[in-house]
Amino acid sequence: MTIAVYGAGGIGCYVGGRLVAGGADVVFVGRQRVGDELAEDGLRLTDYLGADLRVSDLRFETTPAAAAEADLVLVTVKSAATAGAADELAGVLKPGAVVVSFQNGLSNGEVLRERLPEHLVLSGMVPFNVLNKGGGAFHQGTEGGLEVQESAALTPYVEAFAQAGLPLTQHADVVPVQWAKLLLNLNNPVNALSDLPLRDELSQRGYRRCLAAAQDETLKLLQAKGIQPARLTALPAERMPMVLRLPDFLFRRLASKMLAIDPYARTSMWEDLQAGRRTEIDYLNGEVVRLAESLGRTAPVNAKLVELIRAEEAGPRRAWTGDELYKQLRS
Repeated sequence: MTIAVYGAGGIGCYVGGRLVAGGADVVFVGRQRVGDELAEDGLRLTDYLGADLRVSDLRFETTPAAAAEADLVLVTVKSAATAGAADELAGVLKPGAVVVSFQNGLSNGEVLRERLPEHLVLSGMVPFNVLNKGGGAFHQGTEGGLEVQESAALTPYVEAFAQAGLPLTQHADVVPVQWAKLLLNLNNPVNALSDLPLRDELSQRGYRRCLAAAQDETLKLLQAKGIQPARLTALPAERMPMVLRLPDFLFRRLASKMLAIDPYARTSMWEDLQAGRRTEIDYLNGEVVRLAESLGRTAPVNAKLVELIRAEEAGPRRAWTGDELYKQLRS
């Protein structure tokens, strides 16, 4: 059985590379620039536990036709490119091919389902962070496996993901899982604005207060909507803002696992800003703003983070201190 990774960026190269290392038949579909880099340097995969894998002889293609042979398609493009990717896949997927969205945000699965009505489309979630270090090197900086909507159609692939060291955890209702991940991803703009590695940023109370404010606002809206976020961490989502606001010495003592992040870990939003690319802010904090609007409410903290990231995209860039950023969010 062939697996296609459609959108071979950071997540796509890492997940697909781990599958290849585990013995799976994988074809990567992505940009020529990435293909040239992998052809020259090969693919090197490392993680926070010390794994160091080198994968060569990859099948890398740049056109949608490469997905025509796939039995399972993992969509890993940026959220803004989902509709375009779906339209491309609609013209080439073989009957019976299963599609899984491993993307940020909440609505990508729905976008794919609307445009691929004859195929089974499952929503999934990647809980860990992957940093593109350049030269074909991708690093998993935080823990986690892969979360996905439950389906018997995944049974033939369970062993392949287990062999890759990325076991699939299936959920009858994936929406609470997606919201739980989004609550964590509300830190992406805070981290990007700090211009610091994740561990350094989370070590400082000023930045944590910013994340706590964004999460608090979101949790109140989710409660009004009747959505209970899944528990992805040792700490329930409802208690996280309180812990984030603790003084540094107490936070280090009570939430030391949150700081058990290797020094390479960064967010994809920081990476996008560094590369001059448009970020996924509309599909993270922007989702909270849209949730508020659907309830006839507002989400000023998350709306301000969207505004600040848009300003960073336009330039010039600046590094915010935690206190400066918190003042902006509370103004």
